[in-house]
Amino acid sequence: MQLSLNRRFLVLPLLITGVLAFSGQAAASEPYQFSLKGEETALLPAEPSEPSASGTYRAIEVELGLVPPLVKQEVDEDSSVAERPGDPQLDPGDTIGGSPLTVSLPPLPSPSSPASVSLGRKRMPPYEIHDRLEVRQFVERYQTGYRRAVVERWLIRSGRYLEMIREIFAQRGLPEELIFTAMIESGFDPVAASRVGARGLWQFMAPTARLYGLRVDRWTDERLDPEKSTRAAAAYLKDLFTMYGSWALAQAAYNGGAVRINRAIQNLKTTDFWQLTRGRHLAEETKNFVAAIQAAVVIAREPERYGFSVTPDPALRYETIRVPEGTKLPRIAADSGIDPVELKRLNAELRLEQTPPSEPYALKVPWGGADKVRVVLEREATQRAVAAASRRGSGAVASARRPAEDVHVVKPQDTVGGIAKRYGVSVAEIRRWNQLSEQAKIFPGNRLRVAMARTATREEGQGSFR
Repeated sequence: MQLSLNRRFLVLPLLITGVLAFSGQAAASEPYQFSLKGEETALLPAEPSEPSASGTYRAIEVELGLVPPLVKQEVDEDSSVAERPGDPQLDPGDTIGGSPLTVSLPPLPSPSSPASVSLGRKRMPPYEIHDRLEVRQFVERYQTGYRRAVVERWLIRSGRYLEMIREIFAQRGLPEELIFTAMIESGFDPVAASRVGARGLWQFMAPTARLYGLRVDRWTDERLDPEKSTRAAAAYLKDLFTMYGSWALAQAAYNGGAVRINRAIQNLKTTDFWQLTRGRHLAEETKNFVAAIQAAVVIAREPERYGFSVTPDPALRYETIRVPEGTKLPRIAADSGIDPVELKRLNAELRLEQTPPSEPYALKVPWGGADKVRVVLEREATQRAVAAASRRGSGAVASARRPAEDVHVVKPQDTVGGIAKRYGVSVAEIRRWNQLSEQAKIFPGNRLRVAMARTATREEGQGSFR
């Protein structure tokens, strides 16, 4: 058994394992808390009957307070989960009917949708949901008190991103149930941020985000780009499944890191996630994480059955257009007539409200806005071309005129006095600029410098030279 487990852990490169240890999902020993943007702020205080405690995942800790009463319990590694006051007297491992409940999400929008056609990709194993006590407890809590309104908001908000996530997961062959990992991570808030630095719809930490191709630097944080971060999350979840061969373990590692999951498996000699939750090796947050997601899937499949009234938000629609490096969002919004708030929201990954200075950027604009921005860009390009041509023309004219303005070629019958009078300068200035003594003579073909006198006259603004 030990040898087989060791082989499984070496499936992926050691580099991935090392990063996943303290992955895009912050360490389970840290309590998570993301900052909300307005609409759920009033729901933050926990109900007095269930005080908040540290060590639960981001969305649940802040908005739902889904933590057990603070009762000290002694749990042996090999014992079952201790009973809580008020819990049904049922072993956590019990199932109704003895078989998994494979829950499917509603079908994709239409048969012609890109997500519903065969993409020639191997489908990953299905996501099974067992009728367990832990899952039922979360289903019940989601329906209780102020939490019902919060979960409704999450389900409504999910409509903005479900179609996009389904398409990307279908391309990867991933089961749709994994979508609701994002619900428990961020409440489908694409700009969610935890106090330990995890950000975005999928709550990536910066090192894991970079490992999976997301740009995180002073200009751009692509963890806040819903589509790009979803592609990274799909690849990440697929790698975790390859490592563990179990969606429950993959999600647990997504939350708590691969090192902790590996240590728990090694110590308890099992790859059954629910058995691992009975020991001390996993944080409470990680133990609850999988059950919370599965409960969310159950409710999302049939919200009306559980008393939820959900009309999902329309899918987020936008266009992309390549803009020059260093393009400032406020200027583009003002010149094109696009709502600046909407433009900023669509491009939340741009930290300074400006595209990176190193290269052109695919800017997201509201549906129908690409043509408006294109007109602005073409007008600016024309203005730049005219200005450049004007500068080149001015330079050519100046270059052509310079000999006549700077230098006088002496002709027959010319005298120093006559040249000075012609250019409005004194004889002394002509002699000094050309190092001519009073006795020196000039001859036809000589070149005399005269431009400095004209420059001085312009700068003085007076006819000071006679």
